[in-house]
Amino acid sequence: MEVQIEGRIPVLEALKADRAIKQILLAKGSKGKIIEDIESLSSRKGIPCKWVTKQIIEERADTRGHQGIIATAQQRDYVSLEETVLEIDLKEKPIILMLDHLQDPQNFGAIIRIAETAGVKVIIIPKNRSVGLSPVVARVSAGAVEYLPVAQVNNLAQAIDWLKEQGYWIVGAEAAAGTTVYRTDLVVPMVMVIGSEGKGLSRLVKEKCDFLINLPLRGEVNSLNASAASAALLFEAVRQRLEKKE
Repeated sequence: MEVQIEGRIPVLEALKADRAIKQILLAKGSKGKIIEDIESLSSRKGIPCKWVTKQIIEERADTRGHQGIIATAQQRDYVSLEETVLEIDLKEKPIILMLDHLQDPQNFGAIIRIAETAGVKVIIIPKNRSVGLSPVVARVSAGAVEYLPVAQVNNLAQAIDWLKEQGYWIVGAEAAAGTTVYRTDLVVPMVMVIGSEGKGLSRLVKEKCDFLINLPLRGEVNSLNASAASAALLFEAVRQRLEKKE
């Protein structure tokens, strides 16, 4: 199945990651270093670039952030959770991210970008009632989706049980938790679980977690969106790992 990749950075990163791209449409008059890099890379890979009017780009675009460029590519495949996890070395104290029925593609794209920069090994999402990989997600991730595997599973609770058998600790982000992330040792093989917008963690997933943590919010606003929470939690885990190495 073919999908569209829209935006300069997403298209450039797809080229760098050797994504199977059929063709690239560029709006006439588009300029800049990234455009030059896209033309050069696509030429080397034998991928046709076609200059078209801005109107054609506007008519074909699925998002508002196309920046005058659309690539037609093979759909990004989901990975097998089992195959991916079994290739990870537990001695590295890896981090896996699980999203419990996240709905917003903007949030998902931002989380993918955050998770990739934090060194997360794989993101796990449910097949049903959850946002999936889409042009919007790819654009917001700014190309990070090309490098971070995403696994879809039928049942999050069953996936958690299997991950525990492989040696992972399950850490749930929960606003009402009695322990903050800063008082928790996260230097373990870990699955960080982030809940959906508004609802948080589902009951069964929460019960399956080994422990729950929160972020100590100090302002009048009593919650963060999923991507902001993911950034704070994941990079605290990164900080602890770096500190242990020193």
